[in-house]
Amino acid sequence: MRSAVADFFLMLYRIYLFFLQFFKEVFLPPYEWKEVFRQCYEVGVRSFTLITLTGFIIGVIFTKQSRPSLLEFGATSWLPSLVSIAIMKALAPLVTALIAAGKVGSSIGAELGSMRVTEQIDAMEVSGTKPFKFLVCTRVLATTLSIPLLAIYVALIALLGGYLNINQNEGTSYSTFIQQAFEPLTFVDFWASLAKAVVFGFTIGIVGCYQGYNADKGTEGVGKAANGAVVTAMFIVFIEEVLIVQIAGWFR
Repeated sequence: MRSAVADFFLMLYRIYLFFLQFFKEVFLPPYEWKEVFRQCYEVGVRSFTLITLTGFIIGVIFTKQSRPSLLEFGATSWLPSLVSIAIMKALAPLVTALIAAGKVGSSIGAELGSMRVTEQIDAMEVSGTKPFKFLVCTRVLATTLSIPLLAIYVALIALLGGYLNINQNEGTSYSTFIQQAFEPLTFVDFWASLAKAVVFGFTIGIVGCYQGYNADKGTEGVGKAANGAVVTAMFIVFIEEVLIVQIAGWFR
């Protein structure tokens, strides 16, 4: 029991040192902008097809599922507002983060884990380079910058899917849909969603890098790093979702 408690606090201390090292090195030159942009391409462009398909399906399915309930009360005209509130406030940043945690987080954990297992990171440290800045800071910056852009794109694609479904069944025009969709949203709603996406992106990047950078020796460590990056990132994302929703509610 004492050993388990000691291991837990030791892990917290390592996480604290990892965070401290990140915030220390990310603001100091040299800046690896070329690698940051390359990682943004890996995170954003390579996830584009999956994100597009998922966002469109979310808009269509949510509209289909909501229509019967509103139809019972003769309130199908509320569909655009209902769809936009659900997508902009919750679904777009959350779904984007979950997809990125599964695709990007596991990739980062496996990549850095394999580099740790094959002692490539150790070789970089011995050679006098700064592997932490090149491997960790660039990836965390890339996810922090890319996930919000992907979340905005998912929101627009989901609204497009919702509009096509509503237009097909209700005959609502595009201008009417846009007016009704954005009417109930406030400035706080947009900034809260953007803040969620930024925090989610940072979480996915830092968790994936921590798991991979501190992977155990052996090939089994790579699998554990990839799995730990996904599970831990998703768990933290849900906690952050609750906290940010609560904080945003105080400003409304």
